Amino acid sequence: MTPAFFFSVCLSMTAVCLRAAVIRNITDESLGASAIIEKVNANSTKVLVHGDIVPTATRNAVPCTAIGCKWPKTGPFVYVPVSIGLNTVSSSQERDVIINALVTFHASTCIRFVWRTTHRDFLHFFSGQGCYSYLGRQNGGQLVSLQRNGCLFQSTVQHEVLHALGFHHEQVRSDRDLHVRILTANIIPGKEHNFVKVQTNNLGTPYDFNSVMHYGRFHFSKNRKPTIVAKSNPNLNFGNAFQMSANDIARVNRLYGCCE
Repeated sequence: MTPAFFFSVCLSMTAVCLRAAVIRNITDESLGASAIIEKVNANSTKVLVHGDIVPTATRNAVPCTAIGCKWPKTGPFVYVPVSIGLNTVSSSQERDVIINALVTFHASTCIRFVWRTTHRDFLHFFSGQGCYSYLGRQNGGQLVSLQRNGCLFQSTVQHEVLHALGFHHEQVRSDRDLHVRILTANIIPGKEHNFVKVQTNNLGTPYDFNSVMHYGRFHFSKNRKPTIVAKSNPNLNFGNAFQMSANDIARVNRLYGCCE
């Protein structure tokens, strides 16, 4: 990597460091995470649920964090091994986008990403067909797709990593009906499953329209009319977050006991 200034996040458990470059934003994230993901995944043939989650045949993903798909905690930290596929990036700047997005978790949570060596369970970032992830820790190496020329943004990396840590989309959380209305008449036929409510653990945090995990008002619309509207303000705009919100961070810390 060649940027002018570097910092190292040294991880005492593995004696390795993620060396991340502090660089200016080199890409345009004006659409926000959810809109970017919807756009990139629109023509994907990958079987996905809720827009960008890979279904599993062996377990019910939600609430999987209660039955074994959390990443283990060692001392004060949760170490998550990672690898980056050679086909994912073509330049140091593209690689830096992924690394810098991972390091944002280090600044505000007890999650610590380390380079995968002999670890059995790890996240493997690669350039697949679209942006997608599994929900929660799986067994062995699990894929996180960040399609080149589409998904390499801080917001989308954070979004997919939050899925891998066990978090679902905001608008399908268990109490969503108190906060939004789903306008099924405007949803593209066959895409209704992306709005199915799930039994999430909300960890005592409020519904968050600013979450990087929230869909936009027009997601999966067949007629350019809203598919999701806020009950408090039908004209409220949302789903265009560029980074994790304070509530996103609080949920990570509460689920993984970062303050314990």
